[in-house]
Amino acid sequence: MRRVVPAANPDAYVAALDGWRAEVVRDLRAAVQTAAPQADQIIKWGNLVFVSDGLMALIRAEEHRVLLGFWRGKRLATIEPRIKPSGRYELGNWTFRQGDAVEPEAVMAVVRQAAALNHTLGDPTRRAAR
Repeated sequence: MRRVVPAANPDAYVAALDGWRAEVVRDLRAAVQTAAPQADQIIKWGNLVFVSDGLMALIRAEEHRVLLGFWRGKRLATIEPRIKPSGRYELGNWTFRQGDAVEPEAVMAVVRQAAALNHTLGDPTRRAAR
């Protein structure tokens, strides 16, 4: 297994990708930025993470898939059935594979709702940490 060195910043994360993964990540990032322009972008756990009133979303490029994850994904699955619940908190992931098209309007609708939930409810990791 090859060890991946975390990117220094979000632009470096995207620049390090190639092929279909680069295209999907660029499209997802653009949709998230459009839907939640107030969100900060950081590198956390080696992923591109968006923060808006707490951890909101992440993009993780893997060898055979790209994940668009949401800390409140379980709630968001009601408006986007391609989000599958997983992990701690209320995590949910939308998986993209080679050949899958990014539908910007669908992504933006989910991101707007994720940002609204964080604005209303606060950081989704705070309650679980208590």
